[in-house]
Amino acid sequence: MGEYHRITRECTLDSMRPELAAAIRNHIEKYGLEGVETSVLMCCETVSTKQKKSLFSRKTEVVLLGAFLTSKWLIWAVGKENEVPGVLSTRLDDIRVEDYEDTQMYKMIQDTGVNVLGLRVEEGSAGSAFIGLGPEPASQKFREMLKEAIKKV
Repeated sequence: MGEYHRITRECTLDSMRPELAAAIRNHIEKYGLEGVETSVLMCCETVSTKQKKSLFSRKTEVVLLGAFLTSKWLIWAVGKENEVPGVLSTRLDDIRVEDYEDTQMYKMIQDTGVNVLGLRVEEGSAGSAFIGLGPEPASQKFREMLKEAIKKV
């Protein structure tokens, strides 16, 4: 398995960790995406924990991710615990997704989640991103809903 232990839960934007929800709401306002909250299909939150081993101690790194899926947009915030998360967003008709487990990279680094391939609003150029997800049913539901929403646009 990968270096991270991931746990994903389904949530709402209101029940998401406050720092993730605030970052997503600020992003929505900054980029003029008002109204997306009315077309939400699913929100989820992933806590990824990594044990860093050093000669004299073990340090735990925690990365938080909140994902917000609408009928037209995918917006997600990610960052280390106690740091301001960064936010990415993309229109669903600009992207494709693939299960990370189905990629060549999985043979080298085993992990779970999806790769998002396509345009990002912030940069205006082609790019890709990894969204880490745990093995829980909420993760599977998010993957399925994301793929279905992309097919519909």
